[in-house]
Amino acid sequence: MLTASGIYKNYGELPILKGIDLEIKKQEVVCIVGASGAGKTTLLQVLGTLDKPDQGEIIIAGENIVNLKGNHLAKFRNTQLGFIFQFHQLLPEFTALENVMLPSLFGAKSKTEAQNRGKELLDFLGLSERFNHKPSQLSGGEQQRVAVARALINSPGLVFADELSGNLDSVNSRELHELFFRLKDELGQTFIIVTHNPELAGMADRTLEMRDGVIV
Repeated sequence: MLTASGIYKNYGELPILKGIDLEIKKQEVVCIVGASGAGKTTLLQVLGTLDKPDQGEIIIAGENIVNLKGNHLAKFRNTQLGFIFQFHQLLPEFTALENVMLPSLFGAKSKTEAQNRGKELLDFLGLSERFNHKPSQLSGGEQQRVAVARALINSPGLVFADELSGNLDSVNSRELHELFFRLKDELGQTFIIVTHNPELAGMADRTLEMRDGVIV
């Protein structure tokens, strides 16, 4: 699903990633752990095309994403990748369903198609009674599940998640962790998750530890 080799990334004179080699198999749940400042989030952003490496190669689904630019990169990101962030990043003026639909509409799907798929995902995630609720009317756990549905709307093969349970209580956090394995089994998704949560890391198919810009 993903192969990265020789990944380096500096911010100014500060080296952040110092030669990362990584392989992720289809339908794996892989957690990346390590102390703050180890380079975990930077690695996730580089692998997810949100930032470019200074050096190295990243192959996702047979495509060298380092070479993609402009509209080609945007299309690949929209159709092949999903993103879930710690603070949800939901648009407050839109309903749960509208938030979920947005990536599909950007991908030139019809409103009807996006709406039907959005309702299907929200129902799958136990939010069938929350279609028309805005983020301020949802609990933290419900907002996070809306963010998960948004990440899945275009059926990406690979989903990136960054400290997504960091602001949830223990009950919602466990439910979210279990959801990823359900999605892996039922929808065939692959997950790369940055986390400080030892429980989630212990549930993963594999755990990779980062230290000072390298995987140890």
